[in-house]
Amino acid sequence: MKKSVIILLHIGYWVLYLILVLFFIQVMRWNSSPKPAVSHILFFSGGSIFVFLPGLTGFYSFYLIIFPRFLSRKKIAALFFSGIIFSIGCALVTMFVMSVSFDTKFSLMQPVEVTFMIIFMSLLALVHGVIGLVMKGFITWFGDIKLKEDLNKKNYETELALIKSQINPHFLFNTINNIDVLIEKDARKASAYLNKLSDMMRFMLYETKAEEIPLEKELAYIEKYIELQKIRTSNPKYVNYSVQGDMYGKMIAPMIFFPFVENAFKHVENKKKQNAINIHIAMENGKIVFECKNSYDNIVQVKPGQSGLGNELIKKRLMLLYPSKHSLEVNKENLSYVVKLIISENED
Repeated sequence: MKKSVIILLHIGYWVLYLILVLFFIQVMRWNSSPKPAVSHILFFSGGSIFVFLPGLTGFYSFYLIIFPRFLSRKKIAALFFSGIIFSIGCALVTMFVMSVSFDTKFSLMQPVEVTFMIIFMSLLALVHGVIGLVMKGFITWFGDIKLKEDLNKKNYETELALIKSQINPHFLFNTINNIDVLIEKDARKASAYLNKLSDMMRFMLYETKAEEIPLEKELAYIEKYIELQKIRTSNPKYVNYSVQGDMYGKMIAPMIFFPFVENAFKHVENKKKQNAINIHIAMENGKIVFECKNSYDNIVQVKPGQSGLGNELIKKRLMLLYPSKHSLEVNKENLSYVVKLIISENED
């Protein structure tokens, strides 16, 4: 929901409340003699403090503090007790402000009257607080629906692009041709590469349908892809790939790192340069850290059909899968394209 709409909702609520207060003041004036001015009731008798301060403090304490800390996390018992404590606190704050502003009148009040005022203002703060919870809940609910609709739409586009990226005919045909040439030179090595290609196709057709897969399978797919890409060059140090840390037992969304690896091979400057592509994956303090760096040439243009999964679609997919559990940095520095993706088990 847009900020302007949220602001209008708040203004509208308090305008309606002001109208309601003025209505009750007018009713009180009809039954009193002589009839005091409305301005006198609001500003000179402490009426404005009495009816607005507990409402304001109650509404926004529930709206800004209690909702995100307790209701959004479904801590109902804590919500109940904190609501009561905050309501009483709002009443006490109001009593303090009124006692400072109207010290003479308060010195003449009986303990019973003071107690009654505290109870009344606590209830007033509680009512406003509950309304604040409802409004915050509505805004959050509406925002979630809109976000899900947008993400679902983008996710559909992502899935289509991902499918194209997975079954890239350019890579597939080149690999088959390379293996075909290798058969005459080294049949055993050609068979090994063919098995790697078969494993990749099996992974793409079956494993990627699951919401999450073991991290080691994702890494095995990337490793096989790199090995098949190496067939196209005689440079053994063309790619530097390393994995650090214990990856066993970790789950990940399929093909979450691969688009960056694929893009690195498609945009790399040349295959004769050593360490033209550097890919490092590590497990650090419960976080999966993926770094991919490749050199590039500003003059070289990507051929049609070779563009991988776009960064915007990748970002949308990450937002859908790991909304508060990832950070992505994409930078260009010294003719190098650097990607750093961190996925954590807990919310950042």
